Amino acid sequence: MLIPEYVLSCLNSLENKGFPCYAVGGCVRDALLGLTPHDYDLCTAATPAQIKEIFSDHDLVLAGEKHGTVGVITPEGVVEITTFRTEGDYLDNRHPDTVTFVTDIRQDLARRDFTVNAMAYSPTRGLADPFGGQADLNNKILRAVGDAGARFTEDSLRILRGVRFAVRFRLTPEPATERAMTELAPLMENLARERVFSELCQLLTLATAEDLLRFAPVLTQVIPELKPTIGFRQHSQHHIFDVFTHTAHVTEAVCRELPLRWAALLHDLGKPACLSIDENGEGHFYGHASVGAQLADRILLRLKAPTALRERVVFLVKHHMDSITQERKPLRRLLSRYGEEALQQLMALQTADFTCKGVCGEAFDFAEIKKTIAQIVAEESCLSVKDLAVDGHDMMALGITGPAIGRTLNALLDAVLEETLPNEREALIQAAKTRGKHYVDC
Repeated sequence: MLIPEYVLSCLNSLENKGFPCYAVGGCVRDALLGLTPHDYDLCTAATPAQIKEIFSDHDLVLAGEKHGTVGVITPEGVVEITTFRTEGDYLDNRHPDTVTFVTDIRQDLARRDFTVNAMAYSPTRGLADPFGGQADLNNKILRAVGDAGARFTEDSLRILRGVRFAVRFRLTPEPATERAMTELAPLMENLARERVFSELCQLLTLATAEDLLRFAPVLTQVIPELKPTIGFRQHSQHHIFDVFTHTAHVTEAVCRELPLRWAALLHDLGKPACLSIDENGEGHFYGHASVGAQLADRILLRLKAPTALRERVVFLVKHHMDSITQERKPLRRLLSRYGEEALQQLMALQTADFTCKGVCGEAFDFAEIKKTIAQIVAEESCLSVKDLAVDGHDMMALGITGPAIGRTLNALLDAVLEETLPNEREALIQAAKTRGKHYVDC
């Protein structure tokens, strides 16, 4: 395992003082997988006080000192060094009440979540792998360290982390670990919503339909609004999947942009509440997009998602059933109203939604619509007030003032979008003289 020089220097500083030191956790796992680690953590037999003394000539980060962690600031970044430790009870299912410093690396590794993360490496001592993490990596197995129930009871966030590791590294949970993840999922009710959201975002961008179906019992614990969609029949010749299976396939089908993945996961939440069956036994879901948008908004508010992400997801869910044609004028209006990025994302969601019904023989030419959108954008068409060949100063020069300025400019834009007026200065000025007078008189 190659350790960057700035990390190796810290490790050697501890070793030279007689304190065993290892690179530990994710960096070891990633190195064994042939990946380049993003960060490196060290663990050592030295106590925090001894670490501070050894690195007294460095600026230090001491926020985690009481739990045994000292951050050493180097020009290349902060190196976190943690004393070997064991942990007391986790009364809140998230944080240990006490930590006890020890001198044995095995004791330290025994407190970690999964075997693939419970490995340490020393340039002089080699790999410390008391729980078979390397073999589990090679065999694509996700296994909790020791008793799975105890590990997840200590810290219920480990359940979501386990899903993320399984999805990211294509690992299959061994039976006891998977059973404990499912049975103890209700403990996640105590987790900070921000932590849940962060884990969901990381796994959503990587998940396949198979992943979402397999880990549905965990996902529905943190997003209970998904539960009614599982196994919910659509009673439709246009769908062979239940709502959640369809949702899983749509989520995999869209690209890995976070707003699209969230929108795909939540787009059909409104269906169970909106089902009606006609005299022919055919199911309909009138209004489900609006109901789903309300649910998506509630979920993302609860998870404390960033406002911009929440608003984009709600927009996509609300409009995913909108009828969009390839005609230029309607598309120009949609581009003007929504913007290119939002409309492209909406088209991507609609494409995935349509193609993941599991029914052969249906066809809709989304490619032609996307082609027309690309042509309009390439033409640098006038799509917003700021693209007009005139502006507010021109309106004031015509004697138009106050709110009438905005109303006049919007009227000019409407005419340009309808292609009844060219986006040319003189033509717009002449039109503004008439339209502006009308708005002033209003």
